Amino acid sequence: MLSLHLFSPKLARLGVAACGLAALAACSDNSLTGLPTVDLNLSRMAGFDPLKAALVQARNEANGGFNLDMWAAVVDRNGLVVAVVFTGATATDQWPGSRVIAAQKANTGNAFSLPHLALSTANLYAATQPGGTLFGLQEANPTNDAVAYGGDAADYGTRRDYMVGKRIGGTNVFGGGLPLYDADGKLVGGLGVSGDASCADHNIAWKMRYNLRLDHVPAGVADKRPNTTDPGDDNIIYDYTNGVSASGFGHPECSAAATAIGKALPTTHPIGH
Repeated sequence: MLSLHLFSPKLARLGVAACGLAALAACSDNSLTGLPTVDLNLSRMAGFDPLKAALVQARNEANGGFNLDMWAAVVDRNGLVVAVVFTGATATDQWPGSRVIAAQKANTGNAFSLPHLALSTANLYAATQPGGTLFGLQEANPTNDAVAYGGDAADYGTRRDYMVGKRIGGTNVFGGGLPLYDADGKLVGGLGVSGDASCADHNIAWKMRYNLRLDHVPAGVADKRPNTTDPGDDNIIYDYTNGVSASGFGHPECSAAATAIGKALPTTHPIGH
């Protein structure tokens, strides 16, 4: 016959500890195993399949570059890589080195944006040049080489890419990286694109973010209309001439076509649609 007993103090303490661990896992980027876990909501919105579809769609449009195959990567707000994709038939149909650059750009777009202010990697170019107010920034958050180059190279750009679920780190300060904001205006991570001229990379990234509907940017340093309360956005700014940017957030031009496409992005692909 079974008998009922009151919980012992030891069992009670174990129960409290278990609840505490569950709460900790729910409130952090760590699972009960102690390993970091990727933002599941962002994985649904910008995981492997939606990210690849958005990249293919944007890459197939005119972007003012060399019409090359591309890499793209997404990190969540904690800097964990969500997905890495490419457009070519194999991982070597686009510059192999651009895989890590795309991840660095994603990390930068996330790491240097805030809930109330978005900064693209293109916005950081001028200030990080010698004599600039942020010179040396690109050295401040080193890329995790073990994460960048670990695993089987045959898995790069697939669901099994070694970077996925890990912190890549790295800072990149030319066009192609953007922060991601969901429909509630919440900053949820960053997107990075690489494989063409940096201006084309920016144009593709902007279109991808639009396609993913993660472009509810609250404010930025670009496209502010004079004499209005327009908060602006994080578009590329082409005012960098002879080593000087009038705004302080400028980027060099790559081609007349890329410049025209980039300047038109807030109209052709408006934020917060």
